[in-house]
Amino acid sequence: MLTDQTVRIVKETAPAVAAHAEAITRRFYTLMFAGNPEVKAYFNQAHQHSGGQQRALAGAICAYAANIDNLGALGPAVELIAQKHCSLGIQAEHYPIVGKYLLMAIVDILGDAATEEVLAAWGEAYGFLAKIFIDREQAIYDEQAAQPGGWNGYRKFRVDRKVVESDVVTSLYLKPVDGGPIAAFKPGQYITVRVDHPTTPTSPRNYSLSDRPGRDYYRISVKREAALAANAPDGLISNYLHDEISVGDTLEVGPPCGEFTLDVEQVGQRPVVLLSGGIGITPVLSMLHALADKQVDAPVYFLHAARNSRIHSHAEEVRQVAANRENVVTHFVYDQPLHDDVAAGRCDGDGVFDAKRLKELLPSQQADFYFCGPKAFMAGIVRDLKKWGVDEADLHYEFFGPKAELSASPEEAAIAG
Repeated sequence: MLTDQTVRIVKETAPAVAAHAEAITRRFYTLMFAGNPEVKAYFNQAHQHSGGQQRALAGAICAYAANIDNLGALGPAVELIAQKHCSLGIQAEHYPIVGKYLLMAIVDILGDAATEEVLAAWGEAYGFLAKIFIDREQAIYDEQAAQPGGWNGYRKFRVDRKVVESDVVTSLYLKPVDGGPIAAFKPGQYITVRVDHPTTPTSPRNYSLSDRPGRDYYRISVKREAALAANAPDGLISNYLHDEISVGDTLEVGPPCGEFTLDVEQVGQRPVVLLSGGIGITPVLSMLHALADKQVDAPVYFLHAARNSRIHSHAEEVRQVAANRENVVTHFVYDQPLHDDVAAGRCDGDGVFDAKRLKELLPSQQADFYFCGPKAFMAGIVRDLKKWGVDEADLHYEFFGPKAELSASPEEAAIAG
């Protein structure tokens, strides 16, 4: 356990660290990539370029400091990060590297305020948290390797099929090259794809599994991302998978990971609401297939927001599930519908899922909500559901970045993004 002195010092210095948290994390990454460039391969450079990774780490540091005397409150965050780390292959030996440069960054940014006593306390606090992650991640690795068809690291998979789902989304059906069984997964989980890009070294990418568990393949549905700025890494891998990877090609794939999951066996009679925006459809689509496959009797509402019918992926697939299951209700909305989208019945209306629309579509707020999508979409859903009185325990989602951003006003969220 942490000493009382360490807890006291971390809490006393937490406001100063929080005030400079993003400056510290930016400095941290600069120092670490310069001193140990080999670890750069574990970090998504698109998220580095956008600042998302720096903000996410800053948020994590502040949350840890604020809860240093109540670490139980960090349980969900620990699981999310541990799953992410395992998807990338983070090992115990990486933690001392991070700790070294994090303390160096604190010294560089806080200056004289970073006394030896302060650094010793933060060093002890970091080591304690690192041990929590190391132990949990080793347990995840052990679980992955022990299950039938499971493995650690990367395994070669062949692209068995490639299906265009919309103007911007293509699905890849992946089967193991060795012909062996594949590990089961929980609806909502993702796999990691490592690509040997011909011109630019890249970090592995996570893609949600978009079909139900129990198949002899994994399916990922990849959105073609556009670069947000000149020479930015955004979209590098998604475009490569769209344009350069063909049926018969092989990819290196890591085992399923992720804590944003639906346990079909635990679903009772309460309604299940699956809400998605854009490519956020992929994990909740897997949940929908799993619920239908198990013939769950609970009411299921599948609500999806897209730009228009050209962008909307998996529309007919979802409609087919609903046609075969009386308890499944679907509702699609487009915020920029084509001239005949509404009249032709491709969507159920224009606009977005706001509080008014959700109250019209759902019988009550007494339901389990699973949702995924762009940050603005997520922020709106969190805000409206909480205003409606939905219990925090009934909100299930995964978000890259400080979750405080999802509780901000639309103007604050735009600034943060």
